[in-house]
Amino acid sequence: ISAVCCFYFRGGAELLFDGVKKHQVTLPCQPEPWDIRNLLKWIKQNLLKERPELFMQGESVRPGILVLINEADWELMGELDYKLQDQDNVVFISTLHGG
Repeated sequence: ISAVCCFYFRGGAELLFDGVKKHQVTLPCQPEPWDIRNLLKWIKQNLLKERPELFMQGESVRPGILVLINEADWELMGELDYKLQDQDNVVFISTLHGG
């Protein structure tokens, strides 16, 4: 099963992705539906350009990164277990600010 999705990086998170804020991606076919857990691994291997420790912690996003799936907080959608649907929009917003 493959899916075409848009990923958005905001609030400084885009700096880890060569400054690119929007990525429209056709995820590769796999037997099981894509979930956020597998998506994060794929993003780390294919899109993330630098300092993965600022985006990921373990197999999830770091605390301080807000994840929205189709404009809803991912906590309402099952977080890592949410099954991606074709044409989903996933937004990663960094709320971490240096000073």
